[in-house]
Amino acid sequence: MNTTPPKIRLRGVCKAFGPKVVLDGVDLDVGVGESVVVIGGSGTGKSVMIKCILGILEPDSGLIEIDGVDVGKINGADRDALMGKFGMLFQGSALFDSLPVWENVAFGLIQARGMERQAARAVALQKLAAVGLGPEVGALMPAELSGGMTKRVGLARAIAAEPEIIFFDEPTTGLDPIMGDVINDLVVKCVRELGATTLSITHDLVSARKIAHRIAMLHDGKIIWQGPVADIDESGNPYVDQFIHGRAEGPIQMQVSG
Repeated sequence: MNTTPPKIRLRGVCKAFGPKVVLDGVDLDVGVGESVVVIGGSGTGKSVMIKCILGILEPDSGLIEIDGVDVGKINGADRDALMGKFGMLFQGSALFDSLPVWENVAFGLIQARGMERQAARAVALQKLAAVGLGPEVGALMPAELSGGMTKRVGLARAIAAEPEIIFFDEPTTGLDPIMGDVINDLVVKCVRELGATTLSITHDLVSARKIAHRIAMLHDGKIIWQGPVADIDESGNPYVDQFIHGRAEGPIQMQVSG
């Protein structure tokens, strides 16, 4: 019997903003080395869930554990150590406009870990190479990058400190299908080489199928279905079925004005 705790564990996580309930008892496990993708429509609480795990938002109730440790009960140096386990690829990549690419990639190494700049630059160029970008890109400013290059730089930054856990927020948003597939391949490659645990949120089913071991669907503040990627087409869940086939008709009602 495997007694290893999941890398990430959520039980009964709730979060509301005034009268609007966003998370309503979320239960989710992500195993060590597992890639879980949470799907769901816009505004269903996927980003709020990630922010609660990261500690950016405090849940109203429920339990969030990383490696069996209740994150709500730690602070100071222990919380800093926990944050050091995380890497993140933000939806818009969130690069600093005033810093060259290499310094964006090395930002956490320099600012959080106190690494000497020259050593950090060497790591940054190594990680840029891992996502298919040459050293000349390190000298560019973010404004000089295409959308696909920007996403690659964001991925390089996410893996720069070789984190144990990586969060991906809509990794293919704003990219054409070909570049989206390139990013999906890079995500799979980088995660496999690091042996990292990953939790991703997306509404891109092509991306979800490619990068996930397991998919979970968040709807109405709850995880309403989860299972291996291979099972999603035969989920037997009408909400999942409507979502993956992009049907207007079904139990998920979109608010349309006009």
